[in-house]
Amino acid sequence: MAQQERAIRTRRAILEAAGAVFDEHGYASTTISMVLERADVTKGALYFHFSSKESLAQAVLDEQVPFGAVPEQPCKLQEIIDMTFVVAQRLLTDSLLRGSVRLTVDQATPPGVDHSGPFRQWAERLTVLMEQARGQGELLPTVQPRDTVELLVGGFAGIQLMSRALTDRTDLAHRISVLWSHILPSIAVPGLLLGLDSRADRGLRVLSAVPVP
Repeated sequence: MAQQERAIRTRRAILEAAGAVFDEHGYASTTISMVLERADVTKGALYFHFSSKESLAQAVLDEQVPFGAVPEQPCKLQEIIDMTFVVAQRLLTDSLLRGSVRLTVDQATPPGVDHSGPFRQWAERLTVLMEQARGQGELLPTVQPRDTVELLVGGFAGIQLMSRALTDRTDLAHRISVLWSHILPSIAVPGLLLGLDSRADRGLRVLSAVPVP
């Protein structure tokens, strides 16, 4: 059991180190040696868990969506809002999430690395919630859940890229708040708007009740 726990900790340490290096250097410029140095593990330990740089990058990508975990809300639109702010807040400090997001938009990743996966996974997760929101009468009748979700996922991806380039994401929460201020009146029933919380500090407040993934 102790050996298994040690292996789990080692794998996590490698993933976090890889996330940091991928975030800083991108896929093409990252080397296994750089990850080994950052993780402070042996080559044998790394290759026990990951057979190649490609498999390591894929594992980093596969870790992304759980970072959006938030407490369930009776209002499903609020739950979706909370997910965006929690991810934005975690992008400020979590190296694994930062590396995963960098790989998602990195066009230099080879065909063997599915960097489009997180886009699909986010869309699938959020579409379920958006469909629930529609079933609960939270959405205007003209809203198409899948189309709305894909607009939101794409908008978030672009906004976080711009925020990273301009301020190293220090203004990302504000930018997400502005995004919601334009989207919500187009999708939510009027009676719901005043009760939805999309203020820039929402992520900080939600995270106090969210366990670290």
